[in-house]
Amino acid sequence: MPEQTHVLFVEDDDVIREATQLALERDGFAVTAMPDGLSGLESFRARRPDIALLDVMVPGLDGVSLCRRIRDESNVPVIMLSARADSIDVVLGLEAGADDYVTKPFDGAVLVARIRAVLRRFGHAGGMRGDEPGAVAEGGVLTFGELEVDTSGMEVRRSGRPVSLTPTEMRLLLEFSAAPNTVLSRDKLLERVWDYGWGGDTRVVDVHVQRLRTKIGQDRIETVRGFGYKLKA
Repeated sequence: MPEQTHVLFVEDDDVIREATQLALERDGFAVTAMPDGLSGLESFRARRPDIALLDVMVPGLDGVSLCRRIRDESNVPVIMLSARADSIDVVLGLEAGADDYVTKPFDGAVLVARIRAVLRRFGHAGGMRGDEPGAVAEGGVLTFGELEVDTSGMEVRRSGRPVSLTPTEMRLLLEFSAAPNTVLSRDKLLERVWDYGWGGDTRVVDVHVQRLRTKIGQDRIETVRGFGYKLKA
């Protein structure tokens, strides 16, 4: 039998923690549930889960700080959970390195769908099929000024120096690289990079574009107001 996907779930509300753990286990996930950020960090370091679900407001070490700690050590996918759809909560979590977020109360089926979408994205980041929408043909090194994108080795260099990208950032860059000087809408990027078959929050795109800009050059990705973004060749 295939090995179960291991989920680290950090949530201080006992009812939500236990109910969500049971729901995820029914869907075939192996779950380690922790009530606070410090125990969550210890568990992450000890067990190295496949994905982390972090509530923003947990004691000891809040979810945003925990996300930063995890991101300093690993590119494991992270989904933030928040009781509010407040812009500050969302943006702080994404800027800390989270790949997606879900607001509470959430439907269990929606949470599972988002988890599976993130896991599919990470699984494909190192080897996108050539027939996937927006996929870059393997075997080439694309050059955009001082930026080099190796679509076979999944490596990026800027002025000859390697650039470390998360799988989400890599997929985002691959989409831009596949269509340089072409405007890509936020909705299209949500569909192709985040695997959303439904409408999503475009703030996820905006924050990831900003994170990508800091790594490959602020001027390399241009904002086209009212339409989206494009990679300048």
